[in-house]
Amino acid sequence: MADQRGTTVPDLVDLLTRAQRALARDLGTVFEEEGTTVDQWRVLRELAVRERAMGELAGALEIPHPTLTRLVDTLVDSALLYRSQSEEDRRRVSVHVSDLGLAKLDRLEALAAAHERKLTAALRPETVADLSGLLRSLQAQDS
Repeated sequence: MADQRGTTVPDLVDLLTRAQRALARDLGTVFEEEGTTVDQWRVLRELAVRERAMGELAGALEIPHPTLTRLVDTLVDSALLYRSQSEEDRRRVSVHVSDLGLAKLDRLEALAAAHERKLTAALRPETVADLSGLLRSLQAQDS
């Protein structure tokens, strides 16, 4: 791609950023009926796998700590998450998904799966698999 000065500039990052924003916006619209954001869904998904301390969770989700604190506070206020102190280190606070949070996550996962099926319906399964593999490779290089 040529920029305004006629030089060639890389556009992979721009394409991925635009695609990510469009996909997140569209999924966010789907989640509106549940009163949940895409980032709240991501927090619930991550914590459903295992409880984590806030710092670990921020790193795993690549969300800045202050933003994550606001997300978790909102989910705790809605009784979807709860916090507990570590028995070994009272300074360490772990975050857990409540039963209500797991039920909410089940509904969100169904909405996300339906959205993904709609998104990929026009693509061949091999194309979806190739794209997923390429994106996982890019993510692994960043880790």
